[in-house]
Amino acid sequence: MKKTLLLVMAIAAASFADITWQAQAEVLRGYTDTPLLPSGKWHVHDPHRTQPVKVTPGANSGLGTAAPGDATVLFDGTDFSHWESDKGAPQWLLRDGYMEIKPGTGNLHTKKKFSDFQLHVEFSLPVAAAGKPDPGNSGVFLQGIYEVQVYDMENSSIYADGGCGAIYGQSPPLVNACRKRGEWESFDITFEAARWNAQHQLIHPALVTVFHNGVLIQNRQTILGPSGHRILANYQQELPPTGPLSLQEHGDVVRYRNIWIRQIQEQDKP
Repeated sequence: MKKTLLLVMAIAAASFADITWQAQAEVLRGYTDTPLLPSGKWHVHDPHRTQPVKVTPGANSGLGTAAPGDATVLFDGTDFSHWESDKGAPQWLLRDGYMEIKPGTGNLHTKKKFSDFQLHVEFSLPVAAAGKPDPGNSGVFLQGIYEVQVYDMENSSIYADGGCGAIYGQSPPLVNACRKRGEWESFDITFEAARWNAQHQLIHPALVTVFHNGVLIQNRQTILGPSGHRILANYQQELPPTGPLSLQEHGDVVRYRNIWIRQIQEQDKP
């Protein structure tokens, strides 16, 4: 009798875990009680928003791109000398030329701050363990506040403005250029910081262009403001002209490598 009771309890626990995951999956599909985006068509994280079409990137496209001579190599696979953590010294793991997120140790951000820049970063999503769905969730935060989402689009369900390469909560990628879990991927990003005038009025919002595995997925896209969950991003106040590059620790063992950045100088006006 006791063995039977234990078996029933184990089955119930397994069923509860499965139901819990299903409930989480439903949440990930989106919300309709969030603010409308400026287009007036979609809510933030709208479950009905059109998902990007899948495009197969070229073999090895975007991978192994060497840093130009005027770039700052932020991570070459050997140390964290350019990085700090939200919780003190970086505690992410160094393995075979890449850094790997150690869950619970906080985000990493660069010691140096940047304004307009060109960025290259490579990442790899973890292969999910059997029976343990895992979205491989992370993000690349430009100036520490604008998120380009890192997320598995092959096995996980999420609202269009939360998919890999999305400006989180704002703009889905033009197409889904993801590779399979465990394979290396790349973002090549150009970023223009928001500008204010002497009267502290916004002149123009931040702008971003993103290539994912060599495929254009954000084309000089306007950023509505700092990223957040279930909020309508906006510029409520003047922001600092520079900010760090941040990598998000979201509890999943995402890997990063070959990260370099070039500061872009403003062109002389004719």
